[in-house]
Amino acid sequence: MTNTIISGPHPLSRPRRNRKNDWSRRMVRENILSTDDLIWPVFVQDGENQEIEIPSMPGVFRRSIDKLIPEIEKAAKLGIPAIALFPQTPQNLKTNDGREAINSGNIVCRATKAIKNAVPEIGIICDIALDPYTSHGQDGIVVDGYVVNDQTVEILVKQALVLTEAGCDILAPSDMMDGRIGAIRMALEDNNFHNTQIMAYAAKYASAFYGPFRDAVGSSSNIKSGGKQSYQMDPANTDEAIREVMMDIQQGADMIIVKPGMPYLDIIQRVTSELAFPTYAYQVSGEYAMLHAAAQNGWLDLDKVMMESLLAFKRAGASGIWTYFAPKVAALL
Repeated sequence: MTNTIISGPHPLSRPRRNRKNDWSRRMVRENILSTDDLIWPVFVQDGENQEIEIPSMPGVFRRSIDKLIPEIEKAAKLGIPAIALFPQTPQNLKTNDGREAINSGNIVCRATKAIKNAVPEIGIICDIALDPYTSHGQDGIVVDGYVVNDQTVEILVKQALVLTEAGCDILAPSDMMDGRIGAIRMALEDNNFHNTQIMAYAAKYASAFYGPFRDAVGSSSNIKSGGKQSYQMDPANTDEAIREVMMDIQQGADMIIVKPGMPYLDIIQRVTSELAFPTYAYQVSGEYAMLHAAAQNGWLDLDKVMMESLLAFKRAGASGIWTYFAPKVAALL
């Protein structure tokens, strides 16, 4: 259709007509945010009756299992379909090889079993990576200052099986090792876990937006042997993200994640438009903390920017969003 210039005092096309009333704005709205779009990341720690707020993440807590379960029950009643579990591992259990990750009695396995028993209607996503369990804070095994790939993948496969046996519904490998999706998928098939899903962190960038998260899991002070640029992606790259996502799809991923979220809307848009695959955005801790900090200073309306930021992910094509705002958003919706 071509636009025709009409001479005269009145434009024939007035886009504002559709914006005049709330009901008409709702009729022509292109993207809608619902509770079905929300995944709530939560932090679990050892002990009982523990509930500690993360200073850099207002309203986010590390909780012991007994304190976490009532919160997940509330989330399920709000219609949130899934939670993602992240552990704070006691310092005395952290080792160079992260062996606590494959302990069937570790805090994530115990929490998974307890949640599955208490709130069976909610999905449980478990992170696959070694950084919460290593004394050096890296996501894999370090040899001569370098995070080695294949040796790391071997322990990640064991971690995946331990978590699946505990009742995890979706495995989320966040380590960015080459070939780990295929190795985990083959191990699941070989052990008759045919229906366990994999939501791969396929495009995870070496970002500065992760700081508050590392405070939450207690790994920020542990990172040694440099940063994570040798395995997480260069923020300058977009074509590489497409290649990474394609590889994870070919290796058996059921869904993928782009992380961080807001600074990488272009990646979400490219992945969803070019590959048409279920794609999730992770609104990471730094994004969450920035919005809270601005709101605390009276510079932004938290509820409004929260909802607008999540709608941006939907507009970019995301199937859903990992967000620490999930319970608050679900309640508002």
